[in-house]
Amino acid sequence: MQTGSFQGMKLLNKSTILNTIRLHSPISRAEIAKKTKLTPATVTNIVTELINENLVCESKVGTSQGGRKPILLTINNRDSFIVGVDVGGHTVRAVVTNLSATIQARDEITLPSPLTKDELLKQIVLVIQAVMTKSKINKDKIIGIGIGMHGVVDHLEGIAIFAPNFQLRQIPIKKHLEAQFQIPVYVENDVRAFTLGETWFGNGKGIDNLICINIGVGIGAGIILNDQLFHGQNGIAGEIGHVIVDINGRKCSCGSYGCLQTIAGGEVLRERALESEQNQELLKKAHNDPNAINGALIYQCAKEGDPLSLQLLADTGRYIGVGVINLIHLINPTRIIIGGGVAKAGDYVLAPLREVVKERALTAQARETEILQSKLGDDGTMIGAATLVLKHLFNPHITL
Repeated sequence: MQTGSFQGMKLLNKSTILNTIRLHSPISRAEIAKKTKLTPATVTNIVTELINENLVCESKVGTSQGGRKPILLTINNRDSFIVGVDVGGHTVRAVVTNLSATIQARDEITLPSPLTKDELLKQIVLVIQAVMTKSKINKDKIIGIGIGMHGVVDHLEGIAIFAPNFQLRQIPIKKHLEAQFQIPVYVENDVRAFTLGETWFGNGKGIDNLICINIGVGIGAGIILNDQLFHGQNGIAGEIGHVIVDINGRKCSCGSYGCLQTIAGGEVLRERALESEQNQELLKKAHNDPNAINGALIYQCAKEGDPLSLQLLADTGRYIGVGVINLIHLINPTRIIIGGGVAKAGDYVLAPLREVVKERALTAQARETEILQSKLGDDGTMIGAATLVLKHLFNPHITL
């Protein structure tokens, strides 16, 4: 028991020092001791271990404060790498990053249809192998694999409980990949992974209470409360797309009626365009092919001044604003970040969204809630998946 407690304390101290270097580098050993309130001897011993493990390196000499000039420490971005994977509804995309989430290589495959569990796992393995080969980084320098998986995920066991786009259940992602690669694997819902990425490397840095909303075919949210990712009792916290906004509304893919994504999802945007009698400009741009009308084309036409496209995006922004108002009143976050395909339309969607918040939020402070576009963009879930590994490395949350 005492040995276990000692080892746990040492590991906690190690992660504390590593995270301090990450946040404040370049930094001296003496400054680390001050910030962490650990003894100089403890800091020196653990820093030596981190240097030997190639996680930290000595970068340069600092300014003297009266004695010898201190040697400054930084995270070693040359010897440890991570694979981050985004398992979407139609593709699997992967990157290799260093410990600062800088992308070294990327790869992507289109998934076959129909899809079995075995075939999905096979495709994930193939894209990981491909991106590792592209990166030209030795496998022994890959310290972890992170997976951002759409649908309901058991992040503790690394199982995809339900992947609605594939209609597949109980996919043992972690177990399969760890057996294949002999590397630690961490699995999370894709929107939560995206949220983690924005918190560490995007527009969520330094924000303890944050909501990230991903708007694509569906709508999901990741919630950061008190600097921790919130999952809820059964792992479905953040399913804002299934908040009911019209009890007599259209049937949703989940089986309920009037969910937010039935009026604001990416697919609905396309349907509204096809149903409109004013869609001549869109059809012209699509060469009279209705299947070619999508969010990207609507955005392009909006930039060129097409009244219908402008109206469609504005309506989408207002509908999403209704969901955002509900989140503000329920969670009261400091900041909300909008990502996903629909968010690429920028202020065509975000301006009307912000207007709804300013008109409808309960208090003056709530009406000023910051609403920003994602900084990480299309790479958000992949970088977020890599951040799952970094989170374990820097913040293991050990219980002593």
